[in-house]
Amino acid sequence: MSKQGRMARLALVLQCAGLTAAAFSAHGSALLSSSASRRVHALRHDHALPDERLHALQQARHRSVSCMAEGSSRAVASVANADESDYKPENIRNFCIIAHIDHGKSTLADRLLETTRSVVQREMKSQLLDNMDLERERGITIKLQAARMDYFAEDGEKYVLNLIDTPGHVDFSYEVSRSLQACEGALLVVDASQGVEAQTIANVFLALESNLEIIPVLNKIDLPGADVDMVAAEVEGTIGLDCTDAIPASAKTGLGISDILEAIVKRVPPPLPAVNEPLRALVFDSYYDPYRGVIVFIRLVDGTLRKGDKVHFSASGTDTEVLEVGVLTAGGQRPADVLRSGEVGYMNGGIKCVDDARVGDTITITGSGSEPLPGYQEPIPVVYCGLFPVETTQYQLLRESLEKLKLNDAALTFEPETSSAMGFGFRCGFLGLLHMEIVQERLEREYDLDLIVTAPSVVYKVQLNGGDEVDVDSPSKLVDSDMRQSISEPYVNIELFAPKEFSGTLMELAQQRRGEYKDLKFITENRVSITYEMPLAEVITDFFDEMKSRSRGYASMEYSLLGYRQNDLVRLDILINGEPAGPLASIVHRDNSHSVGKGMTRKLKELIPRQQFKVPIQAAIGQKVVASSVISPMRKDVLAKCYGGDITRKKKLLQKQAKGKKRMKAIGKVNVPQEAFMAVLKLKEGA
Repeated sequence: MSKQGRMARLALVLQCAGLTAAAFSAHGSALLSSSASRRVHALRHDHALPDERLHALQQARHRSVSCMAEGSSRAVASVANADESDYKPENIRNFCIIAHIDHGKSTLADRLLETTRSVVQREMKSQLLDNMDLERERGITIKLQAARMDYFAEDGEKYVLNLIDTPGHVDFSYEVSRSLQACEGALLVVDASQGVEAQTIANVFLALESNLEIIPVLNKIDLPGADVDMVAAEVEGTIGLDCTDAIPASAKTGLGISDILEAIVKRVPPPLPAVNEPLRALVFDSYYDPYRGVIVFIRLVDGTLRKGDKVHFSASGTDTEVLEVGVLTAGGQRPADVLRSGEVGYMNGGIKCVDDARVGDTITITGSGSEPLPGYQEPIPVVYCGLFPVETTQYQLLRESLEKLKLNDAALTFEPETSSAMGFGFRCGFLGLLHMEIVQERLEREYDLDLIVTAPSVVYKVQLNGGDEVDVDSPSKLVDSDMRQSISEPYVNIELFAPKEFSGTLMELAQQRRGEYKDLKFITENRVSITYEMPLAEVITDFFDEMKSRSRGYASMEYSLLGYRQNDLVRLDILINGEPAGPLASIVHRDNSHSVGKGMTRKLKELIPRQQFKVPIQAAIGQKVVASSVISPMRKDVLAKCYGGDITRKKKLLQKQAKGKKRMKAIGKVNVPQEAFMAVLKLKEGA
């Protein structure tokens, strides 16, 4: 190409660049104008552009940047104004979902988020609000989650729906009650093919106590075995709810989801507007973030909360400054300028420990003197067990792991414990059996620990001779019978739901576990509800597994603590060759002491290796032996070398052997292998 041709093409490129810059300066696009500037800079470097032309292009670029900055500032201002004007307390709906395990609660939450477009389609997945792998595997909700949804209803109004997804297990009943306190309504989800289950009943009564508007939803109507009319009648008969307006739905296929959203808008009452009142916010959950500290989930009851406010936690007495507030969405936390009365959101105050932001606590402005919200309780451990590392070198790792878990779980308690059989470990307190299993699995998965878990036990109240009352969570801490007046153990009210053909075998199971019969009623023609009162110690062993086995998996159970009752309880000690084995001691009812002791001594006889001398294994209450077994000694044939001769020679050898065995028994020690301890502990769990 000639020189004149190259210059003509260069001029055309410059003209195009100038037009592009001017065009995008009018629209406020900095990206392409800066791109044009880079092209001109390159062309000038290659072809020595005139300074006048370059100056014109740079001016065009500056105009486009300033235009974009002005436009973005106007956009931010408009968003802020929109944020101020969007607050309409009459258009806020706070609700939760109540359901038994596997009745479709998480699937329904997914459909609600999907229908309201609260999450981008490419980020959508099943059980979206269940963040832990353990939750997905078990199909249960362990950690509470909350999500905000914007919904445009049929009346043309925009509504803010705050969904609080709560755990449903009895272990977390206090957390559930605080979550319900943050809502005005609840969706009662019942499987149309299974009917009302135990967990449903317990949480519905909690919701009724909180005066929530309950909307019945009959889920899984797409299944062949679904019977909507029968289940609706069951809900009315069992709970007393009017199911005339119950919504048939299928969370899996999306059927009835729009009806549910409209019912939430029309039937759930809005929160009471109290923006001008002093701040009072209910803490319904919290978790520890390693970078930001404790993040507190709150529901504002009165007043407003902004960044920079000095706040006070009524129960813990902690004072802190608010570093960040915002709302909870399915995609994560979204910062906001202010939270107002009736809204659900989060607060970050740089708190270092979840003990300072406990569930059920009330947040107020420091120095305001506002009355805290009612209903706060301290988390009280109900079940205790020992955690020991298989490898003694992992003791320090176990301590650090428990401390990290404690940051996220204020209900977990632990203290060092030493066992002659298993070495150094910790005595841990939990809210219940499920809580214990979750902590154990998290320690093994997240921190790669191999653990030995002793049989769970409950907390006993012991009345001493002097009149003092002490709590005992381990048999080793129980004083001798001559130093105490009585022992009380916790009782629970347990309710079993099952098909009528299994009522007999379930009542037999409850009777075997020292249960006191209270009531039996037919929910429908084919389903019964059986109520018993029994010791918690009998429930936390293998009662649930036995119930499922006897009912072929159809039965469900729910229990609630009643209080403490005195019983004829004793400490059953296991003696091996006259020496007490502390880890094998247990607190049992006197009537059951013989059967428990007999089972343990027989099991130990099979597990402890034979010695050179006779080893007696005894189960004793104080000095009284109630069961025993004997491990026969290994006997060396000392007469093997006597191929004949006088009988006195043989007697002399046998007498010498007998003296040696007697001396060996007096000074010999029996080493019980760890496998024997573990096998007996498992036996105690299934006793």
